Amino acid sequence: MGSVTTKKHPNGLDYVEVNTDLCQASIFLQGAQIDYFQPKDKAPLLWVSNADDYQPGNGIRGGIPVCWPWFGASPTEGFPQHGFARTSIWSLASVKMRDQLVDLTFTLKITEANKQFWPHDTEVSVLFTLGETLSVSIVNKNNADYPVNLTQALHTYFPIEDIHQLTATGFSGAKYIEFGKGPYSQDSDEVSFTRETDRVYTDLASTQLLHTPNGTIEVSRENSQSAVLWNPWIDKSERLSRFINNDYLTMVCHEAANVLEDEVSLAPGESHKLTTHIRWA
Repeated sequence: MGSVTTKKHPNGLDYVEVNTDLCQASIFLQGAQIDYFQPKDKAPLLWVSNADDYQPGNGIRGGIPVCWPWFGASPTEGFPQHGFARTSIWSLASVKMRDQLVDLTFTLKITEANKQFWPHDTEVSVLFTLGETLSVSIVNKNNADYPVNLTQALHTYFPIEDIHQLTATGFSGAKYIEFGKGPYSQDSDEVSFTRETDRVYTDLASTQLLHTPNGTIEVSRENSQSAVLWNPWIDKSERLSRFINNDYLTMVCHEAANVLEDEVSLAPGESHKLTTHIRWA
């Protein structure tokens, strides 16, 4: 069995705490953002900077921020980076327990203020399935009578102990754009880190492995041909908010995405579900 409890952070943010025989987790209503997930008898699978103070209005620097309904900078000047979902307050719509798994559904109502950014009649929800594996999905439905396009990502931060000892595999045959240049072909299956890395991959296989000193993390995706691999390295770390200068040594982001030519195009009445699965291999 297990428990799902709503709690309040000392700085005022509401979150849901999950405790079961298989895992522990916490998910904040701001951004529908999970910041902690630990399978039983194993190390945590998500990273959060010690510099983050969980202030309302700021996306948490770690866990899995939800980038929606666009990834990165908006084409419209002045619109928020990575969309508005990650700083909006979501609603916990349902909690289901089956066997030892917990399913949580969070929904986002588009407020009048946010209609300036997103005037389309769509529904969006984030689904979590918590067990030995963490599964997270963004589900979109287009209720408008015209097509709607969007980009999105599950901006997952992983704890990797030492960036110099991290090797990521599963990239052979993909293409990537980095710092606005490319596309480049990924010939090697393996990626290591010796500098700032900010790659947007397309034509990418559905599963990658992060080989860390503490073990191997398996990251897989559904309904996604694109992903983002990011480590800010030294110089950018000094410019990032809610980030300690040497945080780059202990984290990496590998993000399930629908970006570039992999963007989501929803016909009237159509739905789309982007999913990432994360576990210790």
